Amino acid sequence: MPPEVSATNVHTLDLGAMSLRAVNAELQSRNGTGERYHYRVVNPHGAHALACGLDAALEVEIAGNTGYYCAGMNKQAHVEVKGTVGTGVAENMMSGRVHVHGNASQSAGATAHGGLLVIDGDAGARCGISLKGADIVVKGSVGHMSMFMAQAGRLVVLGDAGEALGDSLYEARIYVRGSVKSLGADCVEKEMRSEHMAELEDLLARAGCRGVSPSEFRRYGSARQLYNFKIDNLDAY
Repeated sequence: MPPEVSATNVHTLDLGAMSLRAVNAELQSRNGTGERYHYRVVNPHGAHALACGLDAALEVEIAGNTGYYCAGMNKQAHVEVKGTVGTGVAENMMSGRVHVHGNASQSAGATAHGGLLVIDGDAGARCGISLKGADIVVKGSVGHMSMFMAQAGRLVVLGDAGEALGDSLYEARIYVRGSVKSLGADCVEKEMRSEHMAELEDLLARAGCRGVSPSEFRRYGSARQLYNFKIDNLDAY
């Protein structure tokens, strides 16, 4: 877990007094410097594309709700949102950590290559769509078509999953604690072996899920039947 931020070394950015462009410019000014800074963004009022394109070991606390694509393209930074987020939080994240203390709208973590996205509430439709290597832990439930065409990475859901989970999945792994409404094309339930228990235990610990046992989850993955075109599977494409 990231270190606690002392109130004496936090730089406050007020979106009630500054433009979104100015706030993002200040955050991005640390890119490539190798310096550590702590920021607290207040009065976000649902701003879109807040804290995007960061490439530094920053600690960014956002005190309120944000709109679309919060913390998109994140690299290295730890972004903590004390509220809900709109579409595409942590989209195309490369590394670092994004922690949402509320709910997330659709396409959370879309195309993310690395890093960890933690959502304390629920996530909407298409969570982890086209995931390319990041880890996502949702402490609530996820909506329909989650992990659609996910290529690599892992999704952990402590609640339930909606329709067509893992549709057209590649090599990503899905762990669900609750019920699954339906599986998408080429997604099947798989055996939970010791290595899966170990990696799930690590992910739960990193996401702060205390008292949750990996044995409570089921694993889902690709049946690998859609990798190559087969005329007999025409109805599944």
